[in-house]
Amino acid sequence: MGEAATLPEDRREFEHRLDALVERNRFTIAVVFPLVGAVLLVASAEGLLPPALAFNPYLVLAGVLVMRLPLVAGLLPLVGRKAAVALGALTAYAYGIEYVGATTGWPYGDFAYDVPLGPMLFDTIPVGLPVFFLPLVLNSYLLCLLLLGERARTALVRLPVIIAAVIAVDLVLDPAAVALGFWSYTGGVYYGVPLSNYVGWILSATVATALVDGAFSGSDLVGRVQSCPFMLDDLVSFVLLWGAVNAFYGAWMPVAVALVFAAGLVRLDRFDFAVWSGLPGRPTE
Repeated sequence: MGEAATLPEDRREFEHRLDALVERNRFTIAVVFPLVGAVLLVASAEGLLPPALAFNPYLVLAGVLVMRLPLVAGLLPLVGRKAAVALGALTAYAYGIEYVGATTGWPYGDFAYDVPLGPMLFDTIPVGLPVFFLPLVLNSYLLCLLLLGERARTALVRLPVIIAAVIAVDLVLDPAAVALGFWSYTGGVYYGVPLSNYVGWILSATVATALVDGAFSGSDLVGRVQSCPFMLDDLVSFVLLWGAVNAFYGAWMPVAVALVFAAGLVRLDRFDFAVWSGLPGRPTE
């Protein structure tokens, strides 16, 4: 029987197999899935799909989980007890602050989910919320570590830059989600999103960044992301999916912010479609 037909004997073998799976399917995961997802989301919002498929919550959640595989595979070897506790605390924070926000309007402003993103907890927030929230922080953290280089060793430099990057991620995500009808706010000056949302994100980005910063060794993270070519592919998916949705709805400021993230990925040589797809291009190492 082949390797894929047998269960892994231990965690190390599981991590190795997951790395190999992601490596073999980089283009499909990081490019095909988000572009197809963007088409399906827009088609759902525009009433072009049958009710069974339009914003199907399980289809949405499954697609997101697939796009998260590169980040999960990249981080898994670094997740020990300390990181697990910190990520658990971050998960609890995500649930707590989102529930408070959805029921009280603090700290993001009055909002409500109009489309269920998978099963809903207390009919209010998605059960899969950590799958949506944590990667926004983790991807921003990894990108900034690489872009800052030696300057990332200084917390007074590292933390504010990462917090700003997390907020910038939401400058891309929220307008697209509002345009699709995922959720809505009462009032809004930035493509239907109120400024209070970003004030709230200052708090959430700070808490989340501090927890991630305490969860992992910076040198271990940098070493892993440098040696793992696909570890930022989830951010590639983010740029393609939400950049495309924003472009469709003419939200050009969020598109511009998405392009800033794309520029960072290009600078780090993490946006090479030719290599992923096997097309002629820069030779693989």
